[in-house]
Amino acid sequence: MTVDATTTPVHASGTFDLAGRTVHRLGFGTMRLTGPGIWGEPADRQECLRVLRRAVELGVDFVDTADSYGPEVSEALIAEALHPYPEELLIATKAGLVRHGPDRWAPVGRPEYLRQQCEMSLRRLRVERIDLWQLHRVDPKVPADEQFGLMRDLLDEGKVRAVGLSEVSVADVEAARRVVPVVTVQNLYNLANRQSDEVLEYAEREGIGFIPWFPIASGELANAGGPVDRIAARHGATPAQVALAWLLARSPVMLPIPGTSTVAHVEENCAAATVTLTADEVAELTG
Repeated sequence: MTVDATTTPVHASGTFDLAGRTVHRLGFGTMRLTGPGIWGEPADRQECLRVLRRAVELGVDFVDTADSYGPEVSEALIAEALHPYPEELLIATKAGLVRHGPDRWAPVGRPEYLRQQCEMSLRRLRVERIDLWQLHRVDPKVPADEQFGLMRDLLDEGKVRAVGLSEVSVADVEAARRVVPVVTVQNLYNLANRQSDEVLEYAEREGIGFIPWFPIASGELANAGGPVDRIAARHGATPAQVALAWLLARSPVMLPIPGTSTVAHVEENCAAATVTLTADEVAELTG
């Protein structure tokens, strides 16, 4: 495949078969297209619309969102910026967290609530079926099988094409898979936080997409003179680009979704797909 890094750099990230579709592995996350604390409208709505359009221009065909971002704000922005959607674009959303204010999140997994939120996401995104619908959290106050059963119902009814889970253990994924096919897991994962290594290894064995949220954090590794700093200088890249390049090299099922609210940063993040780390560099960063 010939990749034109000047026009569609994301295509250098490779592809993954997701929900019966093929997407490029470097996607875009929309949590930051909101106000402070992931609450309310963004400070510059027009810039956020430009960010979404620019991401797609750069080759992004996997966009991740949630009903709780805003709440409702990022889904509405996606529809305003990109509808009618390009045929190749896959939009994933999530439900299962309610908002009571900035930086306040509470899980609600009652099946009737999850169904309502799916219906509202369909309306906001202006689609008849959601490509990938994810349970944002497994609610400990509701029997897990009831939550997974609702996902199975939405799949059977054709309201969603595929389902995934977020912030789960291997045991959670296995329990869900006894009820419904699971195609993705979205857990916190980055250079500085690898507490989900076991889940990632399970996902790789089972061919499940792994979506790392908060993907750019690199902690002390990015300190001046540290490994990220040295490797970034070697490649003429930024530390953020090295962090994303490491994720892409870490596993073939990895689907990073860096987010931002500025065009300059989305261009920087998308260019990370063209940074190819050597095996030694990957090993040095992995530790």
